[in-house]
Amino acid sequence: MPEFLHRTVRARYLAKIMVQSVELLLDDTADAEIRRQWQLLAEAGVHSPAADHRPHVTLGVARQIWPRIEHSLGALEFRPVPVRLGGLLVFGARNPILVRLVVPTEALLALHQRVFAVLAPCPGVPANVRPDAWTPHITLARRLKPHQVGEAVHAVAADRDFPATFVGIRRWDGDQRRDWPIAGPDDGR
Repeated sequence: MPEFLHRTVRARYLAKIMVQSVELLLDDTADAEIRRQWQLLAEAGVHSPAADHRPHVTLGVARQIWPRIEHSLGALEFRPVPVRLGGLLVFGARNPILVRLVVPTEALLALHQRVFAVLAPCPGVPANVRPDAWTPHITLARRLKPHQVGEAVHAVAADRDFPATFVGIRRWDGDQRRDWPIAGPDDGR
């Protein structure tokens, strides 16, 4: 099989595999603000996350997270992390994604590094979640057509940076379409 075809087949195969992730959760005020921005985007006719989706920042992703890794994630020390939610960014070109940048702080980067160190042995950890490549963000709109980028930015561009606090960590299982707390409120500790 030619190399380019092999890469295409592999990419399609991997796209069908559901994601396992570790995610940071926002305080109630910041959560409500992101949901307000999703509503503005929906009113502008731009695809934004569903109402049952929870605003979050993905700390790490893997194709599979083994039970021993899950246990190690639960043992990580976690304290709320204050941050600023900053400007808008666009990821990708063919199917752009509009995101709000999370201004990195030392505490956030240190937490990400600890989580990555635990997840690193798992299969299917993409390069863009490595500590030297990670861009903390909250997704505002995905699956945009290139001609929709301007409309999407315009819908939320008037919003300014605002403070937020990450109050917990959850695990998301894309295969089972469920989540559960690891640290912070409702973590069962």
